[in-house]
This record gives sequence, structure tokens and C-alpha cells, in this order.
Amino acid sequence: MSLPVMLLLAYLAAVNLIGFSAMAVDKRRAKAGKWRIRERTLFLWALLGGSLGSVLGMFLCRHKTRHWYFRFGLPLILVLQLLLLAWLALGHPIPPCKIGG
Repeated sequence: MSLPVMLLLAYLAAVNLIGFSAMAVDKRRAKAGKWRIRERTLFLWALLGGSLGSVLGMFLCRHKTRHWYFRFGLPLILVLQLLLLAWLALGHPIPPCKIGG
């Protein structure tokens, strides 16, 4: 396995662990009536590649499952990231962004 692939896998493992942990910690804090993690921070971890961990944390900890934007938004992010990963795994490049004409 090449170094870039190993680094990517390590990054994804770390960010998914953080996403899962953030959901679990926020659930624990909610039950205790303590300071909470912002919802946008929970979404940020999912957007940074931790969507699988965030979705697992949401359903296993039964946290944020009543909010439609979490219930549908996090799985949607996961599906889009899996599609992107499959696209790249099949050897298709990401087209360059042309900003400013």
C-alpha cells in the first residue's frame, strides 16, 4: 500500500473517531445538562470526512435523531462521500476548479 493511501486511511480513521466521539460526548453532556458541542461543529466533522463515525454515533448513542437535518443530512453527506470515494477508486480524476474566469 502506498504512503498517500496509508495517510488517507489514517486521516479518515482519526476524523471518524472524532466524529463518533463528538456525538457521544455531546449526548453525555446533554443528559447532564452541561455545556454542549455546537451543531455546526458536529456537521463540520462529518464534512471533513468523519460522516461514517458521526452517523454511527448519532444512531448508536441515539443523539440528534429527532432533528431532520441530522437524521437526513448526515447520511446524505456519507452517501456523497462514498460516491466520491468510489469515483476516485475507479480512477476518475477530480476536475480542476476554474475560479474567476
